[in-house]
Amino acid sequence: MPPPTTGAAGLPDFFADVEALDEFLTRPDPGLVRDLAAVAGDLLVLGVAGKMGPTLARLAKRAAPDKRVVGVARFSDPGLAAKLESWGIETIACDLMDRAAIESLPRLANVVFMVGRKFGATDALEETWATNAYVAAMVAESFRAARIVAFSTGCVYPFWPVAGGGAGEDTPPAPPPGEYAQSCVARERLFEYASRRHATPGRLIRLNYAIDLRYGVLHDVARAIHAGRPIDVTTGHVNVIWQGDANAWALRSLARCTTPTSPLNVTGPETVSVRALARAFSRRFDQPARFTGSEAPQAWLNDAGRAFALFGYPRVPLARMIDWTADWIARGGASLNKPTHFEEREGRF
Repeated sequence: MPPPTTGAAGLPDFFADVEALDEFLTRPDPGLVRDLAAVAGDLLVLGVAGKMGPTLARLAKRAAPDKRVVGVARFSDPGLAAKLESWGIETIACDLMDRAAIESLPRLANVVFMVGRKFGATDALEETWATNAYVAAMVAESFRAARIVAFSTGCVYPFWPVAGGGAGEDTPPAPPPGEYAQSCVARERLFEYASRRHATPGRLIRLNYAIDLRYGVLHDVARAIHAGRPIDVTTGHVNVIWQGDANAWALRSLARCTTPTSPLNVTGPETVSVRALARAFSRRFDQPARFTGSEAPQAWLNDAGRAFALFGYPRVPLARMIDWTADWIARGGASLNKPTHFEEREGRF
């Protein structure tokens, strides 16, 4: 296969393989390079082994090669630690449920907290609360002298009218049913408590649906259409953002921490119709789109206007994400096999 050509805005037309995808996902832009240069100290990434952690850590290292970037996780997959180290990232195997283990970590000046449990949450609710809230409390206390950018979720908001543009950061958290969302509110409150108590600067990244060709809402819809499965459109609208943009904005937030910590919505500018997505993939695959349910008048939707004011619009537009995803699925590209369950409205993940 020939190497990818470069289209509008310097974006590739397609990705030949996982290596090409990861290279692009971790290619820093000048804004990120500038912002990380302005932030004193090295970087600790807690929960680096998740879906977004490896590319965030590599992106940080490429943007600030003179900084230490240390990734912390259990590393149940030993191959991941080796890959991170090949990218120049130090790794520490650590059980973050262990307070003593947290206290033994290096006291770096900047922390990105990516620890979280969503899928399987309903089957082990105590583990969900421990992961999303108890670990956050220990980290917030232990790293009270650092800057802390903590990943959260748009699920802390109530469902929002589809025509209403999305919940803003001033919307009080009032999650729909389900203990996953409730535990995410607890995570935020514990970081807020510690930030106020210790004057810890921080940000709470309320992320709605990062897109990587190996997972995400677009991946889920495209796979279903390609396989001839129907799409449930009850949750008929979503927000999405390219994972590389989401990671870059989270890292750039280290230069824009507030004291006390405060939320920042991170997502794309569109209210995306799931039905329209399905039809777009239907045309590309020459497969019929089949639907179940009918669109509810409300969905989890965020207004990321504050992030746009800080960082500009996402580098990768929705249309290009759709094209990339269609090409990836049509060629049998790799999948993490981790559905988003964007259809879920009762909080049972």
